[in-house]
Amino acid sequence: MHLTYENTNEEIIAVKRKPRHQPPHLHNAMEIVCVTKGTLELGVGQELYHMETGDIGVVFPDVIHHYQVFSSEVNEAVFINAPQMIFGRFENVLRNNAPQYPVVKSDVIPDEVYRAVESIVDTGLNDIWVVQAYLQIILARCIPVMKLVEKSKIGSDDIIYRTVSYISANLSRLFSKTFHSSFNQYVNEARLGYACQRIETTDDTLTEISMDSGFGSLRTFNRVFKEKYRLTPSEYRNKLQI
Repeated sequence: MHLTYENTNEEIIAVKRKPRHQPPHLHNAMEIVCVTKGTLELGVGQELYHMETGDIGVVFPDVIHHYQVFSSEVNEAVFINAPQMIFGRFENVLRNNAPQYPVVKSDVIPDEVYRAVESIVDTGLNDIWVVQAYLQIILARCIPVMKLVEKSKIGSDDIIYRTVSYISANLSRLFSKTFHSSFNQYVNEARLGYACQRIETTDDTLTEISMDSGFGSLRTFNRVFKEKYRLTPSEYRNKLQI
């Protein structure tokens, strides 16, 4: 089993895309996934939960999860990641608890939740206060229909999960002390190196490259790339063709 720890608390990420297999990982952001077409399997701990069109998966911060796609049909989902601090009055709930069953079925989800999900994608994340309001609507309607338990009861008590829980709490501090660089900086350097190699040697779209490199959105990819190289990915590719 391959586990990765992702520090995603710097920004909100919202994208509608074709779901794909993702290995077990965890991050300190809240993750919401709404299946808009087809099906998707959400794994939490060592359990796998089937999701159909209209279902919403809710993954609390620092909970190990993964995704599997078994259907050959057209599948599509909205994936939203947001730091727990953005959820206001729900922050303590997110920090200490987790859903025993992380999927809310479509037959108990009111239409306003779907409108909130679509609106988050449509706003382009330009207005943080509007996005925050939509996220709180989603939680306010989903949490009451989920049974919450202590986060320590989710997943497994075996050594792998205890180890990952320890790492999630201490990784950034230990990494910075050892490598004199933040974990985020190190990971972004590796991602950018891989992205540059793809830009230089393939005709793949920048969206494909950004996703395969581990960036949650093209917007994030563009920002991090320009901070490093003083060029956007498209400008970098155009320069290579001169």
